[in-house]
Amino acid sequence: MKGLKVIISGGGTGGHIFPAIAIANAIKARQINAEILFVGAKGKMEMEKVPNAGYKIIGLWISGFQRRFVIKNFLFPLKVILGLIKAGILIRKFKPDVVIGVGGFASGLTLKIASFIGIPTIIQEQNSFPGMTNRLLSKSATKICVAYEGMERFFPRKKIVFTGNPIRQNIISVDSNKEEAFSLFHLNPNKKSVLVLGGSLGALTINQTIASMLPLFIKNDIQIIWQTGKNYFNFAKEEVLALNSNLFSVHSFITSMDLAYLVSDIIISRAGAITISELCVVAKPVILIPSPNVTDDHQTKNAKSLEIKNAAIMISDSEATSKLAELLFELIENNDLQQTLINNIKGLAITNAADKIAEIAVTIAKIKN
Repeated sequence: MKGLKVIISGGGTGGHIFPAIAIANAIKARQINAEILFVGAKGKMEMEKVPNAGYKIIGLWISGFQRRFVIKNFLFPLKVILGLIKAGILIRKFKPDVVIGVGGFASGLTLKIASFIGIPTIIQEQNSFPGMTNRLLSKSATKICVAYEGMERFFPRKKIVFTGNPIRQNIISVDSNKEEAFSLFHLNPNKKSVLVLGGSLGALTINQTIASMLPLFIKNDIQIIWQTGKNYFNFAKEEVLALNSNLFSVHSFITSMDLAYLVSDIIISRAGAITISELCVVAKPVILIPSPNVTDDHQTKNAKSLEIKNAAIMISDSEATSKLAELLFELIENNDLQQTLINNIKGLAITNAADKIAEIAVTIAKIKN
């Protein structure tokens, strides 16, 4: 029997890569002989993370167009043309039954070519406010998998399927105990712990604000697990070493995020769509600081969708420096508010999104064949 052939395209950040891998794993669970090829962008995170997950990936020479004037923007048209050509060659050679786009630089090119050739395509839209690329691709997409209600404002209603966002399986089913997790991060299980997520590359405001708050963590005997992102790791490490305290566990990137979630009492994070989907499953009190440096300010829209349901606290990036410390330590002392946030965010959790998307992919491929 011929195995299902699937291309999954996208990447750039963990928020695109981890859902893509979750979908691939769900497809493999359904059809063990399925053949899956990833298409990403050269030089981006997916070129490392996808092979580590056991899948083959091919990179396109593509990067986003900067909205400010930079010299490399002049290369953008050439990158698009060459990317489309290479995507076309890959698709004709691999002959996929279905192509899934999860967002990122390479996704738009790959889905555009697949639709043009007549191959069924699925858009996995993670945000409450889609970018222009997915809005344009939606006209030719076969199905559009969304994680928020009301997406008919942007996409054809008949193509929309509400699936939620795929998240990593180890976050859905943590199989370690807390003692092991505390040991991994060299922290004390008898003390409160705050998890700070500064993004895979690094969030300037979050990292600088947390650095300024380190003496307050010491004063209140609060531990932090601090993911700085690769751009701010050395800065954070120097700040922590200068204080000579065992309250701080600093990482450029946390591989065992399930264990970091497990031992945290409160979480401070950006508001990427996949991060929010994970936080709903984790069900801990959350303070969200949306990044202002994203298209259409979609992180603020994501965060507000939780804030209006009293499922998270939101602070704007511009207010974080002046407000985060007060809000955090008030929340630590307010058990009733913590429980309210936990109950409300838990009600938004979706754990089977990857399975739903895999089922749609298999169904579309059967119709094609």
